[in-house]
Amino acid sequence: MSGNKKLLKLGVDIGGTFTDVFLTEVNSGKYWIGKKLTTHKDPSSGVIGLIKELLKKTGYDLSDIFQIIHGTTLISNAIIERKGAKTALIVTEGFKDILEIGRELRFEMDDLYIEKPVPLVPRSLRVSIKERILSNGSVYIKPNRKHLNKIIKFLKQNEICSVALCFLHSYSNSINEETVSGWLKDKFPDLNLSMSCKVSPQIREFERMSTTVANAYVQPLIEKYLKNLEDKLKKLNFDGLLYLMLSNGGICTLDYATKYPIKILESGPAGGALAAKYHINKSAKKNVLSFDMGGTTAKICLINNGQIMTSNEFEAAREYRFKKGSGIPILGRVVDMIEIGAGGGSIARIDELGLLKVGPDSSGSNPGPICYGNGGKKPTVTDADLILGYLNPDYFLGGEIKLDLEAAKKTFEDISQKLNISISEAAWGVHEIVNENMANAAKIHATERGKDVRSFTMVAFGGAGPVHSYKLSQLMDISNLVIPPYAGVTSAFGFLCAPLCFDFVSTYRSDINNINWEKTKNILNKMKQNGFDILFEAGIKKKDIKYELNCDMRYVGQSHEINVKTPFSIIENNNKEKFKINFEKEYLRQFSKKSSNMSIEVLNWRIIASSNYPSIKIDSLNKTGNINNSCLKGYRNAYFRENKKYLNTPVYDRYKLSYGTIIKGPAIIEEHESTTVIGPKSILKVDSSLNLNIKIK
Repeated sequence: MSGNKKLLKLGVDIGGTFTDVFLTEVNSGKYWIGKKLTTHKDPSSGVIGLIKELLKKTGYDLSDIFQIIHGTTLISNAIIERKGAKTALIVTEGFKDILEIGRELRFEMDDLYIEKPVPLVPRSLRVSIKERILSNGSVYIKPNRKHLNKIIKFLKQNEICSVALCFLHSYSNSINEETVSGWLKDKFPDLNLSMSCKVSPQIREFERMSTTVANAYVQPLIEKYLKNLEDKLKKLNFDGLLYLMLSNGGICTLDYATKYPIKILESGPAGGALAAKYHINKSAKKNVLSFDMGGTTAKICLINNGQIMTSNEFEAAREYRFKKGSGIPILGRVVDMIEIGAGGGSIARIDELGLLKVGPDSSGSNPGPICYGNGGKKPTVTDADLILGYLNPDYFLGGEIKLDLEAAKKTFEDISQKLNISISEAAWGVHEIVNENMANAAKIHATERGKDVRSFTMVAFGGAGPVHSYKLSQLMDISNLVIPPYAGVTSAFGFLCAPLCFDFVSTYRSDINNINWEKTKNILNKMKQNGFDILFEAGIKKKDIKYELNCDMRYVGQSHEINVKTPFSIIENNNKEKFKINFEKEYLRQFSKKSSNMSIEVLNWRIIASSNYPSIKIDSLNKTGNINNSCLKGYRNAYFRENKKYLNTPVYDRYKLSYGTIIKGPAIIEEHESTTVIGPKSILKVDSSLNLNIKIK
């Protein structure tokens, strides 16, 4: 159906277990969705195959797609599995051990065998150079090119393909990093090079170095992957725009993602939060807990008063699931969420103390859960859900994958025998433990941010999210649960809701009573110009570019700061009194008290440059009707803890449910990519957007 006018927009989400696509016709709102097991050896081949399959169903060609937005777990997986490029780190003389020293904090005080994250660059691949920038930005020692020749020899001998540059105080003056970078590029034009003054130009040496190293570590990998994907798309006549999903909830160009891949570290989970925001904006609900559970992990994010909560730091590859400080610190704006090793593929086992444990290790897509029949050997959450009757063995992915119930039961025999319980009780134990793990993590995440989740509405999605959301809501005392349409591919849909968005940061530390306003305005104008240049080059008109200012501020003497949204008018009018009031208002909100006699200082200045949110129209059909026989697919025995037994549970076809339909639990609602389970006494009502609104009792 190729023609002159391009009609389609596509979201692609590569997860640890499944790859999801969401294709929409922008004028009509009509959409098509697809889900397949991720092809880990070459993720792009799975993407291309899924797109071809979807287009074949629609009658369109790839040339009819004007925009593809892509999110991936490739970066996070490479860091977790330590499968990045062989990377070297060049540092200021005397600072080779920063990655090990870190903050000298123990994240687990009582653990004598504590395991700190292994640095991405071993000490043997770190080299120092004699140079020095002082904290005020003045050049104390210039780098020596003769000394660099030894470093070049070292890089050649060790066959280094990526280099991280991180010099002391380069956030205040980048001249030494820029100089050494220029020299290296003269000798190695094809060398991947990450400079801290570009990747993360802000104070705190350990975090800045860790972020820069992580960027260098994954840069060759993502460059190769994106080039491969772009070439394959071009061969299929795609000449539209290819964007990458950022961790901050925005999208970026291919060139930007290639230079700064660390900024797409959490791209997939960010899409889920955007989708949840889209659905609540169409309702009166403003406080939402976004719950995304797939095959490998579960992601939980808070949306407060209609706004997705964000953070300016993140930890990748935590050694201990819930322990802050046990991972690799990454500086940069991200959707503020907690990621848990709890998915459909999470493996169950009996530990050395004879206790039942679930996750964080996962069977992934290969071999996958035992019931997939792909060679899996260990019991998983999906196997347990199948035994409990929540999943239809003949309708998993619409019947594309036939689930082996007997194989699942057989693998749970070992657990049931060791615990002296039935297979059904063992399966329920796995289901309950993974729910408890997620509930505990969500409560900790919310409490640390001063939020009471009992007043929130849960929006659940992902392949496994709707299966577990009913019980999870009960454990968290949440009474309202929403399951959006296309729940199994919601993150891919969320990509289509994202604006182009770029973050810039600059450190200028100053007491607000002594602030140099002209210097501040020059810093902000430079960051705004950088944002404008990138967005304008991407085709955004000047009138559609928006800027937001945030400042990292604290009382003088404090070791940590808070992020304060700041009106530009304060800076434009040199108004230090309003600056102080603005800070105290946010400080009071977070800590319920303020100080009247302490000086206030600014540490970092942050500019967010973005386009408008795209207008997304999705055809919900808005059918009106009541439950009828055509909605009912049949009955299946499903286990509910409230009754301590299997109940003959009605199973409904979600695609035949219409606006106004009311269903009393227990019930199971099946769709191609996911299954929703609701327990006894709960009530489900379908709204005008075909969301399943469930009242938990």
